[in-house]
Amino acid sequence: MFKILVVEDDTNTRKLMCAVLKQNGFETYGAEDGNIALNLMDNQHFDLVVVDLMMPNMDGYELTRLLRLSWEHLPILMVTAKQEPKDKRKGFLVGTDDYMTKPVDEQEMVLRIKALLRRSKIASEHKLSVGKVILDYDAHTVSREDKVITLPQKEFYLLFKLLSYPNMIFTRLQLMDEIWGVESETDDSTLNVHINRLRDKFRDWPEFEILTVRGLGYKAVKKV
Repeated sequence: MFKILVVEDDTNTRKLMCAVLKQNGFETYGAEDGNIALNLMDNQHFDLVVVDLMMPNMDGYELTRLLRLSWEHLPILMVTAKQEPKDKRKGFLVGTDDYMTKPVDEQEMVLRIKALLRRSKIASEHKLSVGKVILDYDAHTVSREDKVITLPQKEFYLLFKLLSYPNMIFTRLQLMDEIWGVESETDDSTLNVHINRLRDKFRDWPEFEILTVRGLGYKAVKKV
């Protein structure tokens, strides 16, 4: 059973998050600030940490920075009421793996945590499997049985991102920020070109397809 540490100074929010995660099969622990969280981390193993941003004594940025120094591959999900792009950028710069804004959608939180745990395993192996399809992160290759396709970097990262979170909808802005960077001047047309190239290359592969969600963005759907 995966162990998750929820670091949140609001008692009711912390208890609610822990309860939701328990209902979904996780073993949960709570900490009301960063110092308590670090003490817990020193004494037992956790598979993932949920970190609130605004806390007394030590904010979520500093806690995340310290966690990343000692636990390089620990998945971290930052949760905050701050929604400005600069706040998200700072969160990623100090080491968070994902970012959610309050009020938190409970189902989305569970899906993101499951995806982070899956990606943590993927990162350690540097490979992602979807049926007979294997994505090799180091080589930027996508293989199926005896067929191997080497993708350009951006195309590979885009496909890897979508398949790491099957059925999750990503907005165009989310994908452009993550794949091209928040400072990039990339527009919708560039993203659309990359999506269409991926569709053309894997149109006949039965394991997955990339769908357009009208008005929102894209998602990858596993078919096996």
